[in-house]
Amino acid sequence: MDAGYQRLPPPLQGEIFQVKPDAGTGVVVLGGSSGRVDVARARLFASQGATVIALRWFGGEGQMPGICEVPLETFFAATDYLIELGCKRIVLVGTSKGAEAALLTAVYDPRISSVVAMSPSSVVWGNIGPGLDGISWPERSSWSLRGAPLPFVSSDPEWVREYRDELVAYRGLFERCLQVHESEIDAAAIPLERTNAEILLVAGCDDALWPSDKFAASLVRRRAGFGFSTQLVLGEDAGHRILLPGETTSRSSLRAHGGGDEADAKLGRLAWGHILEML
Repeated sequence: MDAGYQRLPPPLQGEIFQVKPDAGTGVVVLGGSSGRVDVARARLFASQGATVIALRWFGGEGQMPGICEVPLETFFAATDYLIELGCKRIVLVGTSKGAEAALLTAVYDPRISSVVAMSPSSVVWGNIGPGLDGISWPERSSWSLRGAPLPFVSSDPEWVREYRDELVAYRGLFERCLQVHESEIDAAAIPLERTNAEILLVAGCDDALWPSDKFAASLVRRRAGFGFSTQLVLGEDAGHRILLPGETTSRSSLRAHGGGDEADAKLGRLAWGHILEML
């Protein structure tokens, strides 16, 4: 059954998809640093009977133009709206920076039932692009809560670029930052032990954009230390872009992502089985 869709009411931005008006599960789909509103993925989740928001969380009218001190309240508001529509369970589905946002939202919003974090981070990072003031540097946090920026791991301006297939591979940058700024990790770590939400982490071991496989393993260890179990699905040959059933992607980019369509789709199919159980 096709999902009907409509624009979200202000101040929310994006689109909402509904197969049936009385869906018990609400899903918020968060794209990554491209700023794309992931309509195709939202349709996929809506086909399973959920009410789904494909959320624009930066780059829209009145929003931060970049991922710079983006208020976590942006995501709380999406949950508010799904609950107003009658949804009893709230699932966040985030990719890359969207996964970082989804995990943080679950930490600070106890209404979140489940999180699917694809190519996640285990710590908060600095901004990508400018804030409302149009300034990108000096570096600031990606996120804020109640007007205060969250602690983050700083970048390293002296990092020497690495290349893969003539594209910049940033994995080494993030690994270096964790070494150079080790003293910042504890404060910037995503305290995932503070949420009772069910967590599913999906990562490719060939991720060339950042070490999401290592980040995911770190999150699992952290939660295990507090007595929580966490689902982890890894793809040995998959990269940063994980393709769920029916999804395709353009390979044109200035950054290396690793993996390949076949491996990325294989991991996506494996993850989808776990996602359906979660839904």
